[in-house]
Amino acid sequence: MFLTSLGGVDDRVEGLEAGGDDYLTKPFAFSELLARITALSRRQVLKSTETKPELTYGDVILNLFEHTAIRQGKTLDLQPKEFRILELFLRHPGRVITRTMLLEHVWDIHFDPQTSVVETHISRLRNKLEKPFGDTLIQTVRGAGYKLEYKTTVGMS
Repeated sequence: MFLTSLGGVDDRVEGLEAGGDDYLTKPFAFSELLARITALSRRQVLKSTETKPELTYGDVILNLFEHTAIRQGKTLDLQPKEFRILELFLRHPGRVITRTMLLEHVWDIHFDPQTSVVETHISRLRNKLEKPFGDTLIQTVRGAGYKLEYKTTVGMS
């Protein structure tokens, strides 16, 4: 659930597309917040029976229960923040994930602190996820963010 002062349509759409189940703008009545939390908890009970323990994309497997990441049969030694970044990408492959979405999902920061923390962690994740395998999975989308997508080169088979 997003609790924010950003109430524009684009902000709400971005929050929901980032994986939020609900979006509540400030100011709000406490009774409405409680009602929404109750509704979300009912949905969570239903979702918990549907949750798959693994997220996959190509040869990448992320086991959410064991908190492990595997690529081409090799275990990746990911730090907790790197794991959460990869989880967000695997939940939305091919979709652009903005810096703001990463800050909110991984660091629970609902403002832009003007640091390079996102870029630093993306770089570390790329070194572990791509470098040993000689390919690119995390694409930079200039002016927008990042997306998980195998990069194809013309002439590759």
